Amino acid sequence: MTQAAQGPVQFGIFSVGDITTDPTTGITPTEHERLKAMITIAKHAEEVGLDVYAAGEHHNPPFANSSPTTLLAMIAAQTERIILSTATTLITTNDPVKIAEDFALLQHIADGRVDLTLGRGNTGPVYPWFGKDIRQGINLAIENYALLHRLWTEEVVDWKGHFRTPLQGFTATPRPLDDVAPFVWHGSIRSTEIAEQAAYYGDGFFANHIFWPASHTQQMVQLYRERFEHYGHGRADQAIVGLGGQVFMAKNSQDAVKRFRPYFDNAPVYGHGPSLEDFTAQTPLTVGSPQEVIDRTLGFRDYVGHYQRQLFLMDHAGLPLTTVLEQLDLLGSEVVPVLRAEMAKDRPADIPEGPTHAGLVAARDAAAASSSVEAQDRDSLSAEVSA
Repeated sequence: MTQAAQGPVQFGIFSVGDITTDPTTGITPTEHERLKAMITIAKHAEEVGLDVYAAGEHHNPPFANSSPTTLLAMIAAQTERIILSTATTLITTNDPVKIAEDFALLQHIADGRVDLTLGRGNTGPVYPWFGKDIRQGINLAIENYALLHRLWTEEVVDWKGHFRTPLQGFTATPRPLDDVAPFVWHGSIRSTEIAEQAAYYGDGFFANHIFWPASHTQQMVQLYRERFEHYGHGRADQAIVGLGGQVFMAKNSQDAVKRFRPYFDNAPVYGHGPSLEDFTAQTPLTVGSPQEVIDRTLGFRDYVGHYQRQLFLMDHAGLPLTTVLEQLDLLGSEVVPVLRAEMAKDRPADIPEGPTHAGLVAARDAAAASSSVEAQDRDSLSAEVSA
């Protein structure tokens, strides 16, 4: 089994799967074209040396990807190294049983190259579409993950909650690969309860880090780190943090701004709002040269500390596929190699690396071996005392 990670920090891209008209040509891709493009982009991400490809989940226009596991399974069949993840999986409106089984199955067919990011989503109407109440969003996230966690860590589950029918003697199938569940990131922009949840379980916390200023991200990550230590999973600086980000590059910054401006101005997410200059000044969005992207990204550590995963949003706002692939070429050849080298410098040896299945299996086996040795030591001491 091969893994993509080449250093302590994993670099990759995430896609929200939007279908947006290219404002420079007036061309709007079809759903078929957009989904096929996402597969092409994921394959190219591996080709340029990235570690992670993550796909979002949406059930409303203008988004095309309603089934990330289906898409990621197709990508898994056409790749060898890249870790496949989500951005995000809706823990509030999906049945935890279905999540448990879908991702365990994907884990098997992808030989372990799978993790996932759980979130509440940012589209209010999705709740009633799936028979849920948005006013219970946080409670759904907490209860549903409590069940999902048990389904992956316990072979037989008896369970009763508020939001779904009880389970009696239930076993989710297939079981996780090597009896090690996919690594879970809890993603949030603003919900402190989700940071708390991530810390409680010792899972990863993924800060979207796109629409809000650095000070907000700093506060959310700091809260998660403090609570991670509080629950006894390690020191605060050993907590597992992931960040989102947005970039658009050209050889010089003037060309980058000129090319990206029409897409920014008309994007469904932030178009017709703040100017490009204001948005780049107030958020982590970086539009400029590869060196500017490097400098800005390295600065993230100043307010979140050493972290484990950095994902960039690059295929959105109507950008044509050819442009996205060019962006990936720049990211893979000029940006990520420098980031890898710089982020490895002065990084304490006991700060965890980005999670992989192989790493999780090794940690599980090491913990079991340590427990066995401790048990033998206790038995020996007891025998000596008895004698």
